[in-house]
Amino acid sequence: MLAEIITIGDEILIGQIIDSNSAFIGKELNKIGVDVLQITSIRDDKQDILNALAQAEKRVDIVILTGGLGPTKDDITKHTICTYFDDELIQDTKVLRHIEKLFEKYISTPISDINRQQALVPSRSTVLMNLYGTAPGMWIEQNDKVFVSMPGVPYEMKGLMKNEVLPRLQKRFDRPHIIHKTVLTYGMGESAIAAKIEDWEDNLPSFIKLAYLPNLGSVRLRLSGRGTDKKLLEDTIENRIEGLHDIIGEIIVGYEEDEKIEVRIGQLLIKNGKTISVAESCTGGKIAQSFTSNAGSSAYFNGGVVTYATQSKIDVLGVDSDIIEKYTVTSAEVAETMAATVKEKFKSDYAIATTGNAGPTKGDGDVEVGTVFIAIATPEKVFSEKFVFGNSRERTIGKAVAKSFELLLLELKDAHN
Repeated sequence: MLAEIITIGDEILIGQIIDSNSAFIGKELNKIGVDVLQITSIRDDKQDILNALAQAEKRVDIVILTGGLGPTKDDITKHTICTYFDDELIQDTKVLRHIEKLFEKYISTPISDINRQQALVPSRSTVLMNLYGTAPGMWIEQNDKVFVSMPGVPYEMKGLMKNEVLPRLQKRFDRPHIIHKTVLTYGMGESAIAAKIEDWEDNLPSFIKLAYLPNLGSVRLRLSGRGTDKKLLEDTIENRIEGLHDIIGEIIVGYEEDEKIEVRIGQLLIKNGKTISVAESCTGGKIAQSFTSNAGSSAYFNGGVVTYATQSKIDVLGVDSDIIEKYTVTSAEVAETMAATVKEKFKSDYAIATTGNAGPTKGDGDVEVGTVFIAIATPEKVFSEKFVFGNSRERTIGKAVAKSFELLLLELKDAHN
Protein backbone atom coordinates (compact mmCIF):
# COMPACT_ATOMS: atom_id res chain seq x y z
CA MET A 1 0.00 0.00 0.00
CA LEU A 2 1.78 3.10 -1.29
CA ALA A 3 1.11 6.82 -0.88
CA GLU A 4 2.56 10.02 -2.25
CA ILE A 5 2.44 13.38 -0.48
CA ILE A 6 2.27 16.50 -2.65
CA THR A 7 2.83 19.85 -0.93
CA ILE A 8 1.76 22.91 -2.88
CA GLY A 9 3.13 26.39 -2.29
CA ASP A 10 5.88 28.71 -3.48
CA GLU A 11 6.63 29.51 0.17
CA ILE A 12 7.94 25.97 0.70
CA LEU A 13 10.20 26.01 -2.35
CA ILE A 14 11.84 29.34 -1.45
CA GLY A 15 12.44 28.25 2.13
CA GLN A 16 10.01 30.74 3.66
CA ILE A 17 8.35 27.97 5.65
CA ILE A 18 9.46 24.45 6.60
CA ASP A 19 7.40 21.55 5.31
CA SER A 20 6.43 19.98 8.64
CA ASN A 21 3.18 18.66 7.14
CA SER A 22 4.87 15.87 5.17
CA ALA A 23 6.70 14.59 8.24
CA PHE A 24 3.44 14.41 10.20
CA ILE A 25 1.46 12.80 7.38
CA GLY A 26 4.19 10.25 6.66
CA LYS A 27 4.40 9.22 10.30
CA GLU A 28 0.63 8.86 10.64
CA LEU A 29 0.31 6.86 7.42
CA ASN A 30 3.08 4.52 8.52
CA LYS A 31 1.23 3.81 11.76
CA ILE A 32 -1.67 2.33 9.77
CA GLY A 33 0.50 0.30 7.41
CA VAL A 34 0.80 2.71 4.48
CA ASP A 35 4.26 3.35 3.02
CA VAL A 36 5.10 6.77 1.61
CA LEU A 37 6.85 6.22 -1.72
CA GLN A 38 7.56 9.85 -2.49
CA ILE A 39 7.15 13.40 -1.21
CA THR A 40 6.83 16.07 -3.91
CA SER A 41 6.86 19.86 -3.43
CA ILE A 42 5.57 22.02 -6.25
CA ARG A 43 4.69 25.63 -7.07
CA ASP A 44 1.24 27.18 -7.02
CA ASP A 45 1.06 26.52 -10.75
CA LYS A 46 -1.82 24.78 -12.52
CA GLN A 47 0.28 22.74 -14.95
CA ASP A 48 2.71 21.69 -12.22
CA ILE A 49 -0.17 20.45 -10.07
CA LEU A 50 -1.72 18.57 -13.01
CA ASN A 51 1.62 16.92 -13.83
CA ALA A 52 2.19 15.93 -10.21
CA LEU A 53 -1.26 14.36 -9.93
CA ALA A 54 -0.85 12.39 -13.17
CA GLN A 55 2.58 11.04 -12.17
CA ALA A 56 1.44 10.16 -8.64
CA GLU A 57 -1.64 8.33 -9.92
CA LYS A 58 0.60 6.01 -11.94
CA ARG A 59 2.78 4.90 -9.03
CA VAL A 60 0.75 4.94 -5.79
CA ASP A 61 -2.63 3.99 -4.32
CA ILE A 62 -3.15 7.13 -2.23
CA VAL A 63 -2.32 10.71 -3.22
CA ILE A 64 -2.43 13.33 -0.46
CA LEU A 65 -2.16 17.04 -1.27
CA THR A 66 -1.74 19.91 1.16
CA GLY A 67 -1.87 23.62 0.44
CA GLY A 68 -3.45 25.99 -2.04
CA LEU A 69 -6.96 25.95 -0.56
CA GLY A 70 -7.12 29.52 0.74
CA PRO A 71 -9.62 32.16 -0.39
CA THR A 72 -7.21 34.27 -2.46
CA LYS A 73 -6.46 34.10 -6.18
CA ASP A 74 -3.05 32.47 -5.72
CA ASP A 75 -4.71 29.41 -4.15
CA ILE A 76 -5.66 27.36 -7.19
CA THR A 77 -5.74 23.76 -5.95
CA LYS A 78 -9.55 23.31 -6.04
CA HIS A 79 -9.87 24.67 -9.58
CA THR A 80 -6.98 22.51 -10.76
CA ILE A 81 -8.51 19.41 -9.17
CA CYS A 82 -11.68 20.11 -11.14
CA THR A 83 -9.64 20.29 -14.33
CA TYR A 84 -7.88 17.00 -13.56
CA PHE A 85 -11.09 15.11 -12.78
CA ASP A 86 -13.19 16.90 -15.43
CA ASP A 87 -15.42 18.23 -12.67
CA GLU A 88 -17.00 21.48 -11.51
CA LEU A 89 -17.28 23.35 -8.23
CA ILE A 90 -20.57 23.35 -6.35
CA GLN A 91 -21.55 24.99 -3.10
CA ASP A 92 -21.75 22.74 -0.04
CA THR A 93 -24.39 24.17 2.31
CA LYS A 94 -22.98 22.44 5.39
CA VAL A 95 -19.54 23.94 4.79
CA LEU A 96 -21.11 27.38 4.16
CA ARG A 97 -22.97 27.26 7.48
CA HIS A 98 -19.75 26.25 9.22
CA ILE A 99 -17.86 29.20 7.68
CA GLU A 100 -20.58 31.66 8.66
CA LYS A 101 -20.57 30.37 12.24
CA LEU A 102 -16.79 30.73 12.47
CA PHE A 103 -16.99 34.35 11.35
CA GLU A 104 -19.88 35.07 13.69
CA LYS A 105 -18.09 33.58 16.69
CA TYR A 106 -14.39 34.30 16.21
CA ILE A 107 -13.74 36.87 13.47
CA SER A 108 -14.43 40.56 13.90
CA THR A 109 -14.36 41.49 10.19
CA PRO A 110 -17.58 40.86 8.21
CA ILE A 111 -17.76 37.75 6.07
CA SER A 112 -17.26 38.45 2.35
CA ASP A 113 -18.15 36.64 -0.87
CA ILE A 114 -14.51 35.57 -1.10
CA ASN A 115 -14.87 33.81 2.25
CA ARG A 116 -18.12 32.19 1.18
CA GLN A 117 -16.36 30.77 -1.88
CA GLN A 118 -14.48 28.48 0.51
CA ALA A 119 -17.69 26.41 0.54
CA LEU A 120 -17.22 25.57 -3.15
CA VAL A 121 -16.03 21.98 -3.62
CA PRO A 122 -15.69 19.60 -6.61
CA SER A 123 -19.03 17.87 -7.18
CA ARG A 124 -17.41 14.41 -7.21
CA SER A 125 -15.66 14.91 -3.88
CA THR A 126 -16.64 13.72 -0.44
CA VAL A 127 -16.32 16.73 1.83
CA LEU A 128 -14.10 16.35 4.89
CA MET A 129 -15.24 18.86 7.51
CA ASN A 130 -12.49 21.11 8.79
CA LEU A 131 -13.45 21.90 12.37
CA TYR A 132 -10.60 24.39 12.80
CA GLY A 133 -10.80 26.50 9.64
CA THR A 134 -12.83 27.56 6.64
CA ALA A 135 -11.25 25.37 3.93
CA PRO A 136 -12.74 21.85 3.87
CA GLY A 137 -10.81 18.75 2.96
CA MET A 138 -11.82 16.78 -0.13
CA TRP A 139 -11.76 13.03 -0.88
CA ILE A 140 -12.02 11.81 -4.49
CA GLU A 141 -11.73 8.27 -5.85
CA GLN A 142 -10.75 7.37 -9.40
CA ASN A 143 -9.44 4.13 -10.96
CA ASP A 144 -9.37 2.50 -7.53
CA LYS A 145 -7.06 5.28 -6.29
CA VAL A 146 -7.80 7.75 -3.49
CA PHE A 147 -6.99 11.46 -3.77
CA VAL A 148 -7.17 13.65 -0.66
CA SER A 149 -6.74 17.42 -0.61
CA MET A 150 -6.28 19.31 2.66
CA PRO A 151 -5.36 22.86 3.68
CA GLY A 152 -1.69 23.57 4.35
CA VAL A 153 -2.22 25.17 7.77
CA PRO A 154 -0.64 22.55 10.05
CA TYR A 155 -3.21 22.45 12.86
CA GLU A 156 -6.08 22.31 10.35
CA MET A 157 -4.36 19.54 8.37
CA LYS A 158 -3.65 17.52 11.52
CA GLY A 159 -7.27 17.71 12.61
CA LEU A 160 -8.46 16.48 9.21
CA MET A 161 -5.90 13.65 9.15
CA LYS A 162 -6.88 12.36 12.57
CA ASN A 163 -10.63 12.89 12.38
CA GLU A 164 -11.35 12.15 8.73
CA VAL A 165 -8.56 10.84 6.54
CA LEU A 166 -6.98 8.10 8.65
CA PRO A 167 -10.28 6.47 9.69
CA ARG A 168 -11.47 6.45 6.06
CA LEU A 169 -8.21 4.97 4.77
CA GLN A 170 -8.37 2.21 7.38
CA LYS A 171 -11.86 1.28 6.21
CA ARG A 172 -11.04 1.60 2.52
CA PHE A 173 -7.87 -0.53 2.27
CA ASP A 174 -6.50 -3.78 3.65
CA ARG A 175 -3.05 -3.02 5.00
CA PRO A 176 -0.12 -4.93 6.52
CA HIS A 177 1.00 -4.25 10.09
CA ILE A 178 4.06 -2.03 10.44
CA ILE A 179 5.51 -1.93 13.95
CA HIS A 180 8.30 0.42 15.05
CA LYS A 181 10.14 0.57 18.35
CA THR A 182 12.86 3.18 18.73
CA VAL A 183 15.44 2.85 21.48
CA LEU A 184 16.99 6.10 22.75
CA THR A 185 20.67 6.04 23.68
CA TYR A 186 22.94 8.76 25.06
CA GLY A 187 26.68 8.87 25.55
CA MET A 188 28.07 6.69 22.74
CA GLY A 189 28.60 7.37 19.05
CA GLU A 190 26.93 5.57 16.16
CA SER A 191 30.00 3.61 15.03
CA ALA A 192 30.87 2.53 18.58
CA ILE A 193 27.32 1.24 19.10
CA ALA A 194 27.38 -0.58 15.77
CA ALA A 195 30.60 -2.36 16.75
CA LYS A 196 29.18 -3.47 20.11
CA ILE A 197 25.90 -4.83 18.73
CA GLU A 198 27.20 -6.28 15.45
CA ASP A 199 26.45 -9.92 16.35
CA TRP A 200 23.05 -8.99 17.75
CA GLU A 201 22.20 -7.10 14.55
CA ASP A 202 23.38 -9.94 12.31
CA ASN A 203 20.98 -12.32 14.06
CA LEU A 204 17.83 -10.23 13.61
CA PRO A 205 15.01 -12.08 11.77
CA SER A 206 14.54 -11.14 8.13
CA PHE A 207 11.26 -9.33 8.86
CA ILE A 208 12.91 -7.02 11.43
CA LYS A 209 15.10 -4.16 10.20
CA LEU A 210 17.41 -1.90 12.23
CA ALA A 211 18.11 1.75 11.44
CA TYR A 212 20.65 4.03 13.14
CA LEU A 213 19.37 7.60 13.63
CA PRO A 214 22.15 9.78 15.11
CA ASN A 215 21.37 13.19 16.53
CA LEU A 216 23.14 15.75 18.71
CA GLY A 217 24.49 13.78 21.66
CA SER A 218 22.29 10.74 21.06
CA VAL A 219 21.64 7.82 18.73
CA ARG A 220 18.19 6.34 18.14
CA LEU A 221 18.01 2.67 17.19
CA ARG A 222 14.77 1.97 15.32
CA LEU A 223 13.56 -1.59 14.94
CA SER A 224 10.88 -1.98 12.27
CA GLY A 225 8.79 -5.08 11.61
CA ARG A 226 6.34 -5.70 8.78
CA GLY A 227 3.87 -8.56 8.38
CA THR A 228 0.33 -9.88 8.79
CA ASP A 229 0.74 -11.16 12.39
CA LYS A 230 0.81 -8.09 14.64
CA LYS A 231 1.43 -10.03 17.87
CA LEU A 232 4.36 -11.91 16.36
CA LEU A 233 5.92 -8.60 15.29
CA GLU A 234 5.43 -6.99 18.70
CA ASP A 235 6.70 -10.00 20.65
CA THR A 236 9.74 -10.44 18.42
CA ILE A 237 10.73 -6.79 18.66
CA GLU A 238 10.32 -6.76 22.45
CA ASN A 239 12.42 -9.93 22.73
CA ARG A 240 15.20 -8.45 20.61
CA ILE A 241 15.21 -5.24 22.64
CA GLU A 242 15.69 -7.28 25.82
CA GLY A 243 18.83 -8.70 24.22
CA LEU A 244 19.92 -5.18 23.32
CA HIS A 245 19.66 -4.15 26.97
CA ASP A 246 22.07 -6.93 27.89
CA ILE A 247 24.69 -5.43 25.55
CA ILE A 248 24.29 -1.63 25.83
CA GLY A 249 21.81 -1.20 28.67
CA GLU A 250 24.01 1.40 30.36
CA ILE A 251 23.40 3.93 27.55
CA ILE A 252 19.70 3.22 26.95
CA VAL A 253 17.55 5.95 28.48
CA GLY A 254 14.12 5.17 27.07
CA TYR A 255 12.09 4.87 23.91
CA GLU A 256 10.99 7.42 21.33
CA GLU A 257 7.41 6.29 21.82
CA ASP A 258 7.86 7.46 25.42
CA GLU A 259 8.38 11.07 26.39
CA LYS A 260 11.43 13.17 25.49
CA ILE A 261 14.42 13.01 27.82
CA GLU A 262 13.59 16.31 29.53
CA VAL A 263 10.06 15.04 30.24
CA ARG A 264 11.49 11.83 31.72
CA ILE A 265 13.73 13.95 33.93
CA GLY A 266 10.68 15.93 35.05
CA GLN A 267 8.81 12.71 35.83
CA LEU A 268 11.70 11.44 37.95
CA LEU A 269 11.95 14.76 39.80
CA ILE A 270 8.21 14.79 40.54
CA LYS A 271 8.22 11.14 41.60
CA ASN A 272 10.95 11.83 44.14
CA GLY A 273 9.73 15.27 45.22
CA LYS A 274 12.80 17.07 43.85
CA THR A 275 13.33 20.30 41.90
CA ILE A 276 15.78 21.70 39.35
CA SER A 277 17.18 25.10 38.38
CA VAL A 278 19.61 26.13 35.63
CA ALA A 279 22.37 28.65 35.02
CA GLU A 280 23.21 28.95 31.34
CA SER A 281 25.85 30.77 29.39
CA CYS A 282 26.66 29.24 25.99
CA THR A 283 23.30 27.41 25.75
CA GLY A 284 21.48 30.74 26.00
CA GLY A 285 18.35 29.55 27.84
CA LYS A 286 17.66 26.49 25.68
CA ILE A 287 17.79 24.11 28.65
CA ALA A 288 15.23 26.18 30.54
CA GLN A 289 13.08 26.43 27.42
CA SER A 290 13.17 22.64 27.00
CA PHE A 291 11.87 22.19 30.53
CA THR A 292 9.19 24.89 30.44
CA SER A 293 7.80 23.89 27.05
CA ASN A 294 6.27 20.86 28.76
CA ALA A 295 3.00 21.07 30.68
CA GLY A 296 3.37 20.65 34.43
CA SER A 297 7.01 21.76 34.56
CA SER A 298 6.23 24.24 37.35
CA ALA A 299 6.04 21.23 39.68
CA TYR A 300 9.79 20.66 39.40
CA PHE A 301 11.42 23.58 37.55
CA ASN A 302 12.17 26.41 39.99
CA GLY A 303 13.79 28.81 37.55
CA GLY A 304 16.95 29.77 35.74
CA VAL A 305 19.28 32.56 34.65
CA VAL A 306 21.19 33.25 31.45
CA THR A 307 24.50 34.84 32.46
CA TYR A 308 25.93 35.17 28.99
CA ALA A 309 28.50 37.92 29.49
CA THR A 310 31.42 37.38 31.84
CA GLN A 311 30.41 40.32 34.04
CA SER A 312 26.91 38.89 34.51
CA LYS A 313 28.42 35.73 35.97
CA ILE A 314 30.15 37.92 38.53
CA ASP A 315 27.20 40.22 39.25
CA VAL A 316 24.33 37.71 39.21
CA LEU A 317 25.93 34.46 40.29
CA GLY A 318 28.76 35.78 42.39
CA VAL A 319 31.51 34.03 40.46
CA ASP A 320 34.81 35.33 41.89
CA SER A 321 36.66 37.42 39.32
CA ASP A 322 39.91 35.91 40.60
CA ILE A 323 38.64 32.45 39.63
CA ILE A 324 37.79 33.71 36.15
CA GLU A 325 41.20 35.36 35.82
CA LYS A 326 43.01 32.24 37.01
CA TYR A 327 41.02 29.53 35.17
CA THR A 328 39.21 31.55 32.41
CA VAL A 329 35.46 31.94 32.09
CA THR A 330 35.22 28.60 30.30
CA SER A 331 36.40 26.29 33.06
CA ALA A 332 35.26 23.62 35.48
CA GLU A 333 35.64 26.02 38.38
CA VAL A 334 33.30 28.62 36.87
CA ALA A 335 30.74 26.03 35.79
CA GLU A 336 30.64 24.42 39.24
CA THR A 337 30.30 27.81 40.96
CA MET A 338 27.42 28.67 38.64
CA ALA A 339 25.64 25.39 39.39
CA ALA A 340 26.11 25.63 43.15
CA THR A 341 24.98 29.26 43.27
CA VAL A 342 21.87 28.88 41.11
CA LYS A 343 20.86 25.82 43.14
CA GLU A 344 21.07 27.93 46.29
CA LYS A 345 19.37 30.99 44.78
CA PHE A 346 16.35 29.03 43.56
CA LYS A 347 16.33 26.63 46.53
CA SER A 348 16.30 23.62 44.24
CA ASP A 349 17.60 20.11 44.85
CA TYR A 350 19.48 19.89 41.55
CA ALA A 351 21.02 22.38 39.14
CA ILE A 352 22.62 22.42 35.71
CA ALA A 353 25.17 25.00 34.59
CA THR A 354 26.84 25.52 31.22
CA THR A 355 29.74 27.72 30.21
CA GLY A 356 31.63 27.43 26.97
CA ASN A 357 32.68 28.85 23.66
CA ALA A 358 30.26 28.00 20.86
CA GLY A 359 32.17 30.19 18.40
CA PRO A 360 32.79 31.40 15.85
CA THR A 361 35.43 33.47 17.76
CA LYS A 362 37.08 32.82 21.11
CA GLY A 363 35.24 35.67 22.87
CA ASP A 364 36.27 36.41 26.47
CA GLY A 365 38.01 33.08 26.92
CA ASP A 366 41.10 31.57 25.39
CA VAL A 367 39.85 28.00 24.94
CA GLU A 368 39.30 26.10 21.73
CA VAL A 369 36.03 26.88 19.91
CA GLY A 370 33.46 24.20 20.76
CA THR A 371 34.71 23.70 24.33
CA VAL A 372 31.93 23.45 26.92
CA PHE A 373 31.95 22.72 30.64
CA ILE A 374 28.74 21.29 32.07
CA ALA A 375 28.25 21.20 35.82
CA ILE A 376 25.64 19.30 37.82
CA ALA A 377 24.79 20.17 41.40
CA THR A 378 23.02 17.50 43.44
CA PRO A 379 21.93 17.43 47.10
CA GLU A 380 25.30 15.86 47.94
CA LYS A 381 27.88 17.18 45.48
CA VAL A 382 28.84 19.40 42.56
CA PHE A 383 30.78 18.02 39.60
CA SER A 384 31.54 19.00 36.03
CA GLU A 385 32.76 17.53 32.76
CA LYS A 386 34.60 19.07 29.83
CA PHE A 387 33.51 18.49 26.23
CA VAL A 388 34.80 19.62 22.86
CA PHE A 389 31.91 19.55 20.40
CA GLY A 390 33.55 20.96 17.26
CA ASN A 391 33.55 24.29 15.44
CA SER A 392 29.87 24.44 14.42
CA ARG A 393 28.11 26.92 16.70
CA GLU A 394 24.65 25.41 16.29
CA ARG A 395 25.95 21.87 16.78
CA THR A 396 27.91 22.84 19.89
CA ILE A 397 24.86 24.41 21.52
CA GLY A 398 22.63 21.48 20.61
CA LYS A 399 25.13 18.93 21.89
CA ALA A 400 25.63 20.88 25.12
CA VAL A 401 21.88 20.83 25.80
CA ALA A 402 21.63 17.11 25.03
CA LYS A 403 24.69 16.23 27.13
CA SER A 404 23.35 18.28 30.05
CA PHE A 405 20.16 16.22 30.06
CA GLU A 406 22.14 12.99 29.74
CA LEU A 407 24.36 13.80 32.74
CA LEU A 408 21.40 14.83 34.87
CA LEU A 409 19.30 11.79 33.92
CA LEU A 410 22.12 9.38 34.75
CA GLU A 411 22.60 11.12 38.09
CA LEU A 412 18.88 10.91 38.90
CA LYS A 413 18.74 7.24 37.94
CA ASP A 414 21.75 6.42 40.10
CA ALA A 415 20.36 8.39 43.05
CA HIS A 416 16.92 6.78 43.04
CA ASN A 417 17.56 3.19 41.93
